[in-house]
Amino acid sequence: MSTSIQTEANHYFTLNKLDEIVYSSNHDLIQENANVDGNSPMGQMSKVSTEVTKLYAKQMILSEDIRQAIDENYIHPHDLDFLITGTTTCCQIPLAKVLKDGFNTGHGYMREPKDIVSAMALASIIFQSNQNMQHGGQSYPMFDYDLAPYVDKTFEKNKKRLQSYATQYTEEAVDKIAWQETDRDVYQACEAFIHNCNSMHSRGGGQVPFVSINYGTDTSMAGRLLVKNLLLATKVGLGNGETPIFPIQIFKMKKGINFEHREPNYDLYQLALETTAKRLFPNFSFIDSSFNIEHYDGAPESEVAYMGCRTRVMANRHGEEKGVGRGNLSFTSINLVKLALVAKDEEDYFKLLDYYVGITIKQLLERFEFQVKKKAGNFPFLYGQHIWKGSEHLQLEDELNEVLKQGTLSVGFIGLAEALVALTGQHHGESEKSYQLGYRIIQYLREKVDAASENYDLNFSLIATPAEGLSGKFTRNDQQVFGEIPGITDRDYYTNSFHVPVYYNIKSIDKARIEGSFHKLCNGGHITYIECDGDVSKNIKALDVLVKAMATSDIGYGAINHPVDQCGVCGYSGIIDNACPSCQNADESKIGRIRRITGYLVGDMQRWNSAKSAEERERVKHQ
Repeated sequence: MSTSIQTEANHYFTLNKLDEIVYSSNHDLIQENANVDGNSPMGQMSKVSTEVTKLYAKQMILSEDIRQAIDENYIHPHDLDFLITGTTTCCQIPLAKVLKDGFNTGHGYMREPKDIVSAMALASIIFQSNQNMQHGGQSYPMFDYDLAPYVDKTFEKNKKRLQSYATQYTEEAVDKIAWQETDRDVYQACEAFIHNCNSMHSRGGGQVPFVSINYGTDTSMAGRLLVKNLLLATKVGLGNGETPIFPIQIFKMKKGINFEHREPNYDLYQLALETTAKRLFPNFSFIDSSFNIEHYDGAPESEVAYMGCRTRVMANRHGEEKGVGRGNLSFTSINLVKLALVAKDEEDYFKLLDYYVGITIKQLLERFEFQVKKKAGNFPFLYGQHIWKGSEHLQLEDELNEVLKQGTLSVGFIGLAEALVALTGQHHGESEKSYQLGYRIIQYLREKVDAASENYDLNFSLIATPAEGLSGKFTRNDQQVFGEIPGITDRDYYTNSFHVPVYYNIKSIDKARIEGSFHKLCNGGHITYIECDGDVSKNIKALDVLVKAMATSDIGYGAINHPVDQCGVCGYSGIIDNACPSCQNADESKIGRIRRITGYLVGDMQRWNSAKSAEERERVKHQ
């Protein structure tokens, strides 16, 4: 097809999409992202903008071979609509630094807070402000360490006030009462923070900020108090007992700190298990995994932290290998399934893979060159408030190469399971032979991104793609070409990244073992889920066993899924089958069903696109 005919076809295709948005006739299109209400005015405006800017980016910015690879369904640049803005994906925010220095949101200066209530309120505002600077998520990598000083400030304030009138008490008694009052203050601050994360809006009102917090290893009294109250406030839930969707909470596991009995934060780990049993958060990350411990030098900044669905940022050719103040610049995913469907044999598959990895790397480089040509003044909060590492020296007209080269450029992939079925007849959960081939495929991808890092002196990494809208998009397009092939294209979705298919019956220990081996290859991000049945809050010991099994399997980041339902009539929270066991409400529209869609939670499954809804229905429980 000639370029002019293809351009006209793309224009026509985009106009049809705009009709579907205006008249809300294509649910999958308007709900590609379940964190955005695609039917709201701002959601519609955002979606219209998305389709128009994607067309502009493809026609005016991307190279012809890259555009062809996209049109032929081999690769998918994520957040292509944001390419023209030069935004980056995400950032690990140095919260302690921003709070201490103070910041300006554009309408006035916020000075350093004097207590934990103010500090956590400002932490919410920082999240909201920075969300508008990037197209992905935000994270606080050391939430407990960063906020502990403000717990101490609150304690000192309470102690000073008590000493002014409680002169009859000993200093020990005053300290005890001051800590009790501080405990109450910290709880209220945590409660407000969680409410803010679920009620503030960004990006023109289209969505709440996509935010994550990492914690669990600060053993100070102040840090422990913060984590305890954060978990307690999460357990209680929102105003009517709803499960908080944000922040994504990640409890950092570390031997010697919280892994076993008699370790200082073991009690917080147990509380974390109780909380995830009721609210699905926190997830768990493992500092001692073979690929995370190599970065650890004992300092909190060296603890590997994760963002959102799975993003991990550590390797750095241009500075310290620590995640604070850095993030992912962009990522692009490869359709492993289509490569398998068109390959003549295994040898041909690797030849095709080699070509499309090269195209993906080229596309990431072109996007990087576009990003670094933007000015620091285009992102007044991200660089003006020195969120990104090294931005302290930038002037408004400065370009961004020197700071952005510390970020990561990630190659992603989707559909390893279906690709293996196409190549061998079985996926990696069914056959050792298929597993070995699957491992070689992902290992080959890692070798290619490592080579790109050397060749271009940039931080290329491999990410296990968190596909939401893409899980169905790749599949629908392939079905039009190949039809419905059993075990490959006969479902509404492709399996995420290296995961064993959600519909395959497998023991939790085997799933953790198989998937865990891929985590070390995916240095740009990874996650493994275990699906549980029933009310897991009645068996916390079983959850402990699952978390420890993840650690044993060299998993870097994991989560436990289980049903969390809430009746909108009486407020009952638990498992609801056909009707609420408390008030007998059977109106599905009045029952909230909290489920994990990729790495984050969604309380209204009406916002899920059809591919992810189909995947959720087919998830089996792991024993």
